[in-house]
Amino acid sequence: MNAVSAPFPATSLPVQQPARGLRRFAWGVVAYNVLVIIWGAAVRATGSGAGCGDHWPLCNGSVIQHHPTISTIIEFAHRSMSGVALIAIVALLVWTVRATAKRHLARAAAVAALVLTLNEALLGALLVLLGKTATDQSASRGVYLALHLANTLLMVGAMTLTAHFLSRERGFMRGSVEMRRPTLAITGLLAVIITGIFGALAALADTLYPSPNVRAAILEDFAADSPTLVHLRWLHPVISLVAGAFIVWIVFRAFHSVANRGLAAGVIGLLVLQYWLGFADLALLAPVALQMLHLLGADLLWIALVVLTARLYLRPIGCTEGMCGR
Repeated sequence: MNAVSAPFPATSLPVQQPARGLRRFAWGVVAYNVLVIIWGAAVRATGSGAGCGDHWPLCNGSVIQHHPTISTIIEFAHRSMSGVALIAIVALLVWTVRATAKRHLARAAAVAALVLTLNEALLGALLVLLGKTATDQSASRGVYLALHLANTLLMVGAMTLTAHFLSRERGFMRGSVEMRRPTLAITGLLAVIITGIFGALAALADTLYPSPNVRAAILEDFAADSPTLVHLRWLHPVISLVAGAFIVWIVFRAFHSVANRGLAAGVIGLLVLQYWLGFADLALLAPVALQMLHLLGADLLWIALVVLTARLYLRPIGCTEGMCGR
């Protein structure tokens, strides 16, 4: 490698430090969307997806609900939270554009986050309008759910990158960063997304086809007459082990940098917690509260992994191994 006169080139130095309020708001948007996602899991796990009928965006054809059922309250609360989330991401994009320079990477990430949020709303609307909610057992529901979950992870990832680039001390302008080992980084993130997709399908199978005990659940996974969703259920823990191997490799690389060791340790802790929650989910036959906790852990792991991957593989130009973190 050619010698450089300074650890970081001039293009990676701060052009305009975003206000602390913007950085906090960006991370707040990430946290709020995690809450929306968790509540969405409650909608699915409790069979409340049809609580507003086949109307969207109105609930049962109106805004004000008179004598609503529990399922209506759960579904309407989720829609209301989603509406606030859309307003928040629009506000984040406007604030980011106004507070940063033209080539700031947070701008591109915020635009991607808004596009994916709109796509999230579209997929949610299709689930309702096409009746892919509550007790619907059609194969197409699984397809829509898989698309929905993949979009959700990409959306949260884009929001996380927005907050991350706003929080970076260097390497946040286009032309000031370079991607190292993109194949490994992208493969690892894709493995986690695929794990999430099969996790969502497994959770749907647990909701639609509950088992009386663990032994029966395992036998049903391989029974010839079981529904397709149940046949797919066993793939989630298997794929999670493959994804876990990629995560461990990424974390191993992160320990070369002192600045990243704390975050890397957090990723490992969240990974272990996810395996423990997954085992408990199986042993206790997927109670609603545990499903929500498992999804919360998955979201936190995803957010931490996105930040760690960005630190490791989207480095300021001139930053050598172990020299920089944030």
